[in-house]
Order: sequence, then C-alpha cells, then structure tokens
Amino acid sequence: MQSESIFNYSPSENPKVMLWMRRFVWKIIVATVALMIVGSSTRVMNAGLACPDWPLCYGQLLPSKYLLNLQVFLEWFHRLDAALIGLSTLALAALAWFYRKDLPLWFPILSTVALGLIIWQGVLGGLTVTQLLRFDIVTAHLGTALLFLSTLVFIAVASGQYQMRKNSKALFWSGLVAALVIYTQSILGGLVASRWALHQCLADTKLCQVINNHLFGVLPSSLVILLLFILSFRQDCSAIVRKLALAAMALLVTQICLGVATMRLHLQVEPLTVAHHTVAALLLSVLVAFSILAHRNAYEVKL
Repeated sequence: MQSESIFNYSPSENPKVMLWMRRFVWKIIVATVALMIVGSSTRVMNAGLACPDWPLCYGQLLPSKYLLNLQVFLEWFHRLDAALIGLSTLALAALAWFYRKDLPLWFPILSTVALGLIIWQGVLGGLTVTQLLRFDIVTAHLGTALLFLSTLVFIAVASGQYQMRKNSKALFWSGLVAALVIYTQSILGGLVASRWALHQCLADTKLCQVINNHLFGVLPSSLVILLLFILSFRQDCSAIVRKLALAAMALLVTQICLGVATMRLHLQVEPLTVAHHTVAALLLSVLVAFSILAHRNAYEVKL
C-alpha cells in the first residue's frame, strides 16, 4: 500500500508524461557520472590544460590532428560531453515548464535549478583553463558537479512510484546528515586533488594538513553511514530504503579501501584514483536517494 506522501500525484497529473520525463532525467544522470569519470581521468592524466584555449581546442571545434594525443582527446571529449549534458538539461527544463500542468510544481523548479548549475559549471570549466587550474576554481568545479548530480537524482527518485512503509523521522535526518557529511568530505578530497597535496606531502611534507583534514573526515563519514545502516535494519522500513542503506555501507567500505590503496601506491595507479572519485559521487547519489525515500515514508504533508 502506497503512502500518501508529498511525492504522490493528483489525478490531474499525467503518469505517461512523468514516466518519460523521469527516464530522460536518468539518462542525463548516467551521462553526468560518465562525465565525472572523464573529468577525473583528465585531472589524473595532467590533461586539464591539454587544450590551451576555451571553449575551442586549438581554435577548432574538432582539432582532428591533435586528437591522437591522449591528453588532448580527454580534455576535448570532456568538453564535448559537458556540452551535450548542458543541451540535455536545457531541453529538460524547457519540457518541464511546457508540461508543468502534468507535473508536480517542484519538477520544473528543480529542472531550472539544474540548468542554472550546469551553466555555472560551464563558467567554472572555462575559468579552470583561463586561470591555469587554480585550485579553488577546480574545487568549486567539483562541488558544483556534485550539486548538479544530486539535483538530478532528487528529480528522478522523487518522481518515481514505490511501495512504502512508515518509518521514523530519525531515518530521514540520518540520511540527510550523511549526505551533507559526504558532500563535505568530497570537497575536502577535491582540495587534496586540486592542490596535489599528497604528492607535495610525500615529497617535502608540504600541505600535509590538507591531507589530514580529508583523513579525519573519514571518521564522521563512517559513523553517520553506520548509524543510517543500523537504523534502517532496526525499523520496519520499505525494502528499497533498506537496499539503499546497504548500498551506502558497501560503497563506504569500497571507498575506504580505494583511498588506502591510492595513498599506499602514491597515486601511481591512475584507475584507482579515478575509481575513488567515482565511488564518492555514487555514494552521495545513494544517500540523496535514501534521504528522499526516507522523507517520503516519514512525512505525509503536501508541498
């Protein structure tokens, strides 16, 4: 039996429109995760300035004679994927407002927020090149990407129909706190990456405090996810909420293992570093989805 929650829809809303709009959002989510993988690969391969100009690459949309160089190809493909996601998000926002009578009010609003985030992300992407990979801009670029991904996940999950069971508000709040903690920890990780702090710490003990801040963040991150995991199995919550809690725990363990391996190998194995960044984005996405569904179970008020 479905709960009368804030994410249920009135009879006037069109389920067919909601269905294909939600599928469209999921496709953008997949493309965004792929973009983040390519972006991480670009950074670890020192390819961030492989195209010395912006938005073109060597003054061309398709610098064919340079694309045999892996670094140039990574940077160029990263920009191409970002442009396609930007156009897709523009289409999402336009369609959401066009079909606004068939959608919940929050759908076009959040689609517009996502569009604003991807536009800002494009501005930051240009600044990373023109400002020669300045660490604060690179970190802001990561932070905006995570916010954009989280917004899309919110739209996709909130617009779905699920079998629900009543759970406590504590489950929702634990999920929300966990998502905020993981977002903060990801930003700290972004600072480590953008300042090449591990390399400098290992070479001459510079920027070791930046590394330590990220390492200290592992403890609160682990505790909040462990709390979320325990609460989800102590309560009679819905199966999907419990599965998301299990996924969050598995991703946390994977992330810690990847982080330890990355440090022990001194960032010499690039796929490990890329995987570390990717799992962080997936973990945040799972926690956002968990929080939405836990809120849906706990609160029964209309937006």
